[in-house]
Amino acid sequence: MMKFTKKMTVLILAAAMLLSAHALYAASNAEMSFVQNLNSVLANGRLDEAIALFDTIPENLQEDIDLRTLQASLLLSAGKTGDAEKIAVNLLAKEPKNIDVLLLNAMVAKQKKNSAKKQQYLKQILTIQPYNPDANIELGDEQAVKRNYRNARDYYLKALKGNPNNIEALFGHGKMSYYLQRDDDSKKSFNKILSIDPDYAPALSYLAKFEAEGRRFKKAVEYVSRAIEIDPENSDYYFDLGNFNREAGKYADAEKAWKKAVELDPDYFLGYAYLAGLYDEQNKFDEAYENYKKVVQKNPNYYYAYESIGMLAWRAGKYSEARQAFSAAYNGNPGNTSYALMIACCYQKEKNPQECKKFTEKAMRNLDRNSFEYLSLRLIHDMTGDSTLALKIQNEESKKKKGKYLYYLAFYWDMKGNSSLAHKYYAEVTEIQGADFFEYRLAEWAEKGID
Repeated sequence: MMKFTKKMTVLILAAAMLLSAHALYAASNAEMSFVQNLNSVLANGRLDEAIALFDTIPENLQEDIDLRTLQASLLLSAGKTGDAEKIAVNLLAKEPKNIDVLLLNAMVAKQKKNSAKKQQYLKQILTIQPYNPDANIELGDEQAVKRNYRNARDYYLKALKGNPNNIEALFGHGKMSYYLQRDDDSKKSFNKILSIDPDYAPALSYLAKFEAEGRRFKKAVEYVSRAIEIDPENSDYYFDLGNFNREAGKYADAEKAWKKAVELDPDYFLGYAYLAGLYDEQNKFDEAYENYKKVVQKNPNYYYAYESIGMLAWRAGKYSEARQAFSAAYNGNPGNTSYALMIACCYQKEKNPQECKKFTEKAMRNLDRNSFEYLSLRLIHDMTGDSTLALKIQNEESKKKKGKYLYYLAFYWDMKGNSSLAHKYYAEVTEIQGADFFEYRLAEWAEKGID
């Protein structure tokens, strides 16, 4: 059995009413039987059977515009665009101002990625019916994809003038208002949807976001849990559930939600990233490490994960692996000199000063010789003499910059075997409040490893 799209579901409901009307006026048993059979297979979502039934359409119904429009729509939903187009073009020649026929041709053009044709048909519809919901929703969806949220919202508002209870238009308006930070308008649309259809999961999910933004996590969890009951295969809802529980400090519940998101969408990197961060925060380093590795398997361009892999490998004494990870991060963000410095440190830990020198010489080539970056790389390159860098650090006012480069000064003395001086510098790093550079964490780990 093939699944119907959201638009096809609407079409099927409309078709059921249409076919009931035909049933009332069908003059022959053959026509009555055809209509009833088609109604039955549509109601059960059997797309292939519904299409096949049109091979048996009685002669008196063969020119019926509504039935042929439905047939073409079913073909389009089944991906049989060429067959749908033949019917659509024929119908348009007969009824060039029929709204349903024009919309059908617009959808065929959309399927064929012919934007100009699609726009032409939509414009014709709006000339006849300026507030036609289907045409305005399609144009609103177009603008939403382009992130022209204000324009998209205006189209959804026009659709609502045509039908104030159109759920697609209400949802589009609510979503665009959310992005435009018009919270009251957004909530109004989502709540109206639920007054029409209490089981409309997407509206519940957005109301959950509003509750979470107000730090009402219990209510947020209730909303998104209800959305999950309705649509248990939607991984986005589990991502949100995990985030709400994480913010509420319920780590076990967050882990459970994100594991389910990964189960539903195993090729999406974000679930592994969330799990890795959660484990990392709880010092579950092995679990964090494995999940960060999954992140880069699924998304090799996510260099932040390489940074974390490098840190955790460094912590475990896997210096070659750490170097490879920091190298991948450096390739992704060559402007971050911290990655270059960690690559150099890894080489020194691997007792490979020759490769270290080759790397640092290249990394230093275009740097200002008075900069922290150059002086720190030079220190790891030479592994002798720290006076210039130490003096510069003492005069630095930025706590972040001072802490970052103190770490490499501490590393230098650690490698030199001066644990007392190394400890002094590591301690200065860890005393910085609100530090947001990764060297801070490396300094914490180093302090614990110094006798």
